[in-house]
Amino acid sequence: MWCGGKLPVMAQGPDKQQAHELLEQLDAGQLAAVVHLLQVMTDPLASAAVEEEEITPETAAAIERARASLARGEGIAHQDVLREFGLTK
Repeated sequence: MWCGGKLPVMAQGPDKQQAHELLEQLDAGQLAAVVHLLQVMTDPLASAAVEEEEITPETAAAIERARASLARGEGIAHQDVLREFGLTK
């Protein structure tokens, strides 16, 4: 749709209008997160078909060992990983 010499815009439906109203309520950090989400959602690669590879018996066993380890509480806390890589104060 052409709007009086301005850039073309998409038709404004109720959902789009509500989205605009909600965006106006966000702070800068929230808006940045929404922009990132929209970029991911509109990325053509995001909807591309995923090639499935067959899992070998060795890989399946490794996955099961990892799951069992996590079930026993042997995982590494997220905060510990961040600290190890110098990503926390």
